[in-house]
Amino acid sequence: MVRMRRRDFLPVVLAPAFASWKADAASVADWPQWRGPDRNGLSADTGLLSAWPSGGPKLAWRTDGLGDGYGSVALAGDRIYLQGSKSGESVVFCLNRADGKMLWTSPLGKRLDQDRGPGPRGTPTIDGDLLYAISEDGDIRCLKTSNGSAVWRKNMLADFHGSNPNWLISESPLVDGDKVVFTPGGRGAGIVAVNKMTGKDIWSAKELSDPAGYSSLIAIDAGGVRAYTTLTARSAAGVRASDGKLLWRYERVANGTANCTTPIFAGGKAFYTSNYGTGCALLDLKAEGGELRASEVYFNRDMMNHHGGVVLVKGHLYGFSNAILTCMDFASGKVMWKNRSVGKGSLTYADGKLFLLGENNTAGLAEASPDEYKELGRFNIPDTGLPSWAHPVVCSGRLYIRNQGMLMAYEVRA
Repeated sequence: MVRMRRRDFLPVVLAPAFASWKADAASVADWPQWRGPDRNGLSADTGLLSAWPSGGPKLAWRTDGLGDGYGSVALAGDRIYLQGSKSGESVVFCLNRADGKMLWTSPLGKRLDQDRGPGPRGTPTIDGDLLYAISEDGDIRCLKTSNGSAVWRKNMLADFHGSNPNWLISESPLVDGDKVVFTPGGRGAGIVAVNKMTGKDIWSAKELSDPAGYSSLIAIDAGGVRAYTTLTARSAAGVRASDGKLLWRYERVANGTANCTTPIFAGGKAFYTSNYGTGCALLDLKAEGGELRASEVYFNRDMMNHHGGVVLVKGHLYGFSNAILTCMDFASGKVMWKNRSVGKGSLTYADGKLFLLGENNTAGLAEASPDEYKELGRFNIPDTGLPSWAHPVVCSGRLYIRNQGMLMAYEVRA
């Protein structure tokens, strides 16, 4: 039984303007989890501004009071969900998508401090009328999206004997079929799956005991075999989705400090990258007897991505290698161009363009072309005194930028 605690659940009063916007919600796209519907950082938006005006696109609204945190946003229907902090707790916030007004908050667990910034790092995952979120201290909760009430709760560290990494848990949970999958990093429980409705254990990856990194899992299908893969603290690892059997473990692309970037999968191949002088690798995954065998296609040091992510567009990867925005051929690892752009940061893709966010509070827009770097605009966002590390999101004509306690929505439709 889940023990409920009294907290501030805010009453909801919908204005007439919101009611009319809600009527059109069926035509509004969702961004229901970390890096979007397919966890690849690609937005389906079209008809966006071809360039930004001086000073940036129009600000639709700004919401403050979200506390600390580096997590991005999830959007589903007429609502926005994100993690932050309030009154010493790590919490989930639910906002009105039309104007950013607060609808409810729900606690996850204790808020933790860290020298690179306190609070949560993850992004909620929305699955129908349920939400899944992991706090910086390993509290994983299933909540009702209607009001934030708890369905079940576990702690991925206590329940699976994991340890919190130096810069705190940064994972966003993966929902796949009837499972919620995450990486406690415990002995014989490097990756685990639980039932999404009850939280009951389904399997643990008994052959994988890597401590957790700062990456988030993706689900892949290769040769008819479904698997989950991520960067742990020690390797690029993959396990079979049906039972958690370890399928591959590749150490060369992992460093001993922080492995953060979510993998990219396409055409039977998985791409991994990390910083601290390490680099990137492409692995070819072949199905054999219901398992997958991984072989190295290439390894190089031309893409050393820290935590800003990479996107794959028409056969080319885009991401920050250290502080340099880099375009690389996916199949061969050949560098097409490099540019200092907005400085070290994160990015997402929409409508032929890269939406960039430098950690020095500079947002930028550039063409997603392997031919050259062409910038289409930039502007500054407010400085909170900490790096702007939350990944930007483009969905239904708006660019969402979260920077610690504030969330800003910009109109980017042409």
